[in-house]
Amino acid sequence: MRSSSLRTLRTIAGSAKFFLASASPAVRQSSRSYFANVSLEKLQKEAIPCDFLKWCSIGFFRTSRFASGFAPLQQKPLDSIMDMERAKDRSPEDLASIWDDYHLGRGHIGASMKAKLYHLLEQRAADCRHFVIPLWRGSGYTTMFVQVQMPYILFTGLEDYKARGTQAAPYFTVAYYKEFAESKDLVLIRGDIVFTSKLTDEEAEWLLETTQSFYLNDARYKLVERFNKQTHEFEFKDVLQALEMPIL
Repeated sequence: MRSSSLRTLRTIAGSAKFFLASASPAVRQSSRSYFANVSLEKLQKEAIPCDFLKWCSIGFFRTSRFASGFAPLQQKPLDSIMDMERAKDRSPEDLASIWDDYHLGRGHIGASMKAKLYHLLEQRAADCRHFVIPLWRGSGYTTMFVQVQMPYILFTGLEDYKARGTQAAPYFTVAYYKEFAESKDLVLIRGDIVFTSKLTDEEAEWLLETTQSFYLNDARYKLVERFNKQTHEFEFKDVLQALEMPIL
């Protein structure tokens, strides 16, 4: 998602200010805290039903009833974050690099992807909206429940959901901006960590990249299909093996 060539573009003096600094500091701060201000309680109530069944000892659920989708977020318009007219003159590589730089800082993830990959992700997510990702920590892992309803992805800690039910808030939210998909073959990605005490920047970035890999890689996507369509055949150990994690 980030190449070394993109990194070199970060030396351009004042590049981020070129089209992102047009907004006032207040607007910038508002854009960075946007997802933290949505009604998370309402979001979660609609995201995950309360009748999940416990699934064996790994802390997941085996049932044919999965989350039916969360209420669409009122996504902050891209033109309120950047100067769209100036952005039109930038190359896709430059634009992606500046977007990445703009979101550096605790609790924010900036990334991008090719439009073709986004359309594949969108297509597959419409058919299979849910999955589980083990996040490795120390000598074990914590399981994250992933809900994909493009142009958004929601990450919730499974153990947190088990403890709090529908009151459990998302840990991490992701939004995709498609404004440059046709003109620059580029989709911008913004991630916001709702609770920085629960996820580090590195963990959030890894969750995003890993989730996308399960939807975009043909072999891995078979596990996503199995999870959504053939639940009785889904084995969590297969996800662990795909990620080269030990089966505890």
